[in-house]
Amino acid sequence: MTEVAAIVLAWLLTAFSCVAIGRLVLKLTAPEDIAEEAPVCFVVGAAGLSLLMFALCSLRLVHMPVLVGLACGVLVTGWRLGWRRLRWWLGPQLPKPLKWTTGVVGLAFCLLYLSQALGPEMSPDGSTYHLGLVGRYWREHGFTRITTHMYANLSQGVELVYLFAYAFGRHSAAAMVHFTFLLATVGTMLAYGRRFGLGPVAVAGAILFFASPVTGMDGTTAYNDVAVAAILFVLFYLVEAWRSEASGKLLVPVGILAGYAYAAKYTAFLALPYALATVGFVELRRKQRWLRSVLIVAVVASLWVVPWLVKNWIVVHNPFSPFFNRWFRNPYTHVSFEDHYRWQMRNYPGLRSHWEIPLEVTVRGTVLCGLIGPVFLLAPVAGMSLRYAHGRRLLLAAAIFGSTYATNIGTRFLIPALPFLSLAMVLGLAAWRGWLPWLVAGVHAVLSWPPVTALYCDPHAWRLRRVAWKEALRLRPSEETLRAGLPGYSMARLIEEKVPAGERILTFNQIPEAYTTREILVVYQSALGDVLGDVLWMPMIYDAQPVRRIEFRFPATQAQGLRVVQTADRSPNHWSVAELRVYRGDGELARNARWRVRAWPNPWDVQRAFDNSPVTRWRSWERLFPGMFLEVQFGEPTHLDKVVLECAADQPDIRLQLQLDAGNGQWRAVDAQVRDYRVPPPKWMRRLATLELRRSGINYFLVSPGEFGRDDYEQNRGAWGIRLVGEADGIRLYRIE
Repeated sequence: MTEVAAIVLAWLLTAFSCVAIGRLVLKLTAPEDIAEEAPVCFVVGAAGLSLLMFALCSLRLVHMPVLVGLACGVLVTGWRLGWRRLRWWLGPQLPKPLKWTTGVVGLAFCLLYLSQALGPEMSPDGSTYHLGLVGRYWREHGFTRITTHMYANLSQGVELVYLFAYAFGRHSAAAMVHFTFLLATVGTMLAYGRRFGLGPVAVAGAILFFASPVTGMDGTTAYNDVAVAAILFVLFYLVEAWRSEASGKLLVPVGILAGYAYAAKYTAFLALPYALATVGFVELRRKQRWLRSVLIVAVVASLWVVPWLVKNWIVVHNPFSPFFNRWFRNPYTHVSFEDHYRWQMRNYPGLRSHWEIPLEVTVRGTVLCGLIGPVFLLAPVAGMSLRYAHGRRLLLAAAIFGSTYATNIGTRFLIPALPFLSLAMVLGLAAWRGWLPWLVAGVHAVLSWPPVTALYCDPHAWRLRRVAWKEALRLRPSEETLRAGLPGYSMARLIEEKVPAGERILTFNQIPEAYTTREILVVYQSALGDVLGDVLWMPMIYDAQPVRRIEFRFPATQAQGLRVVQTADRSPNHWSVAELRVYRGDGELARNARWRVRAWPNPWDVQRAFDNSPVTRWRSWERLFPGMFLEVQFGEPTHLDKVVLECAADQPDIRLQLQLDAGNGQWRAVDAQVRDYRVPPPKWMRRLATLELRRSGINYFLVSPGEFGRDDYEQNRGAWGIRLVGEADGIRLYRIE
């Protein structure tokens, strides 16, 4: 029970710290009635705590004494501002039958969710990068330069709040904080209903959102989608309150949340345009000084947006990393990764057609990872709310914040729009028959209870399955629960035991890095990972090996430099060159310190085409386009008559042209005889590949069940020069000797 007590205390400390900061901000910038609403205070305060944690991480001051001092300071401030005046329940008065029914439903789901959030953190993303990075920031006392982990480049405003809780209560404390965001969303929905005379509607809408299976699953783990929904809905609520107040108050908290939305998740970036456009439009209609109001929101929001842009610019030279790499080219994320990632997020494996999405996200729940419930098949009835001003605004917000769903069609990416859609649906149903919202909410609650959900959803749907008090209260030890329920956990612990501190482990698949202090380098998460994965697989893929020779022969000439230009277009091939060699007569010209080599695109890897290693290659890492080139400047006039490119066979569409620089800076095409032929693969490629990994600082790698090459590694350990260190969860850990 000591572990449970630490988790609960860490959760309460974080939650009350957020409420205290929010209370201070709203006391200064909002009407007193809003400053007394605890759910709103929590979300606004979370933005403040996140910004404070960003400052501490930047200064490398994330130490326990500093966090204790911060917590004491904000809690004393909150006490002096009057905890007792805060309102924690914001629901309207209901008839007794509805009141008791709603209470029972709410209590049942609260207990279900609490048992999940309090239990060991076992979510796929929460146990990998969300808390993996949080744990790393805690161990390293703040931000360090991480260039091999794409998720470290995303904005992490919610994760920094988790970091505060993690310091005191570790993994489950972070999940409990996310659960608090879920409660805050529901509380703000009720506050919205009471403020604007939609109390019963808000209660029914809150049930639709709160009981949704994907909301419960996401909101009780260390994800951030429900937190984003809370931020967006509180922002909407404050904008609507500001609109009704007809005064300049609330513009500061509106700006805070508009900026914090971006800091929480890239897909919430539309919060700022929404806030600016709404404030500007309303002020214009009032014939007020709209520019001043818009500037207040923009300047305040920038305090939460700009730090993340600057951090990425400094660390990976791209403020929007891991996206927009064509605009901000850098050596840390390949363009091909971004293209593939975007495509993959729009085309989940197993989804045969986008017409299947409605059933997948409402009933099935496997392919798109979760379901919102069958009742949301009635979503078109939300259109009936258009007759009301509040309905139009709710639907507009749902459309704006739901528009980013097209970038990732996983069910949980609907969560940010779900509070708005839920209220609009209920408002539309109430306009038709006043009792319908309660019927729909009741049916939804029943259909969302885990044993009932199991009767119609796919067996492997991502959802809560039972009330898990044994796990939550640690009556079943956490170690036993994690080993039984979290794939890869046993390997994470094996790594902790067998791999020395400071080592990096290469893997093609994620493992629960939140449960190990060793650095896990996942192949697809960085440019370096791409390159090392390419090296490790090359000995097993004939078409990736340098078995193709492209030879340019021409009359002996003197040149200052040479350039090989790729001219083909509209092909999915990547251009690659394992080695570029220059000859005079029968002898290869020796490379020397005067040579200067360049490439476009991907100039950072150009030396891989000049290192005499058959397992490394320069690659464009993007589709063919005219103008790609490899270039050598000799540093002095040099006689040559032949250029040879050693290439892989996996690029049949390339079209190459040789150009020479006679010394006047003008490139001219050479009329050369081109010979394109095959040669046998080089020998000892397996050993050369593992030696290249060692040269790059990798002494260990993982092989998961079903992974390409799994049998080859085991059957040819001697050829690879590797030793099996251990196996857990079907994953093998190898050491390079």
